[in-house]
Amino acid sequence: MPKPGFIPNKLRPWIEARQRFKLSHAQVQMARELGMNPKMFGSLANHKQERWKVPLPQFIECCYERRFHRALPHDIRSVEEKEAEKRALKRSRQVEQAASVSKAGVSLNGSPPVDHPVADG
Repeated sequence: MPKPGFIPNKLRPWIEARQRFKLSHAQVQMARELGMNPKMFGSLANHKQERWKVPLPQFIECCYERRFHRALPHDIRSVEEKEAEKRALKRSRQVEQAASVSKAGVSLNGSPPVDHPVADG
């Protein structure tokens, strides 16, 4: 069972990008919904050397509004909160499944338990 603060490796780049480029939770969520790659943010966030580029947070917001026709996502949560909720939901499903299996008296392979007579050797 993972530790309470466990973050999967596939979500770590998003957390690092949020810290490195000073993005808000909403902007990270927008970028994820747009299908952006957090490893490529460095080339997008080069607005100090290339003056014609828009700063990364404003670029993400502009792309999101153009695609989804709204300024912000409906439900704004951090990557960590989403992952914790996902783990809690998975754990509750496991508990429900274990309870239903034990209540039904079904063994792990799906067949009902059978009492085998002890064979004398």
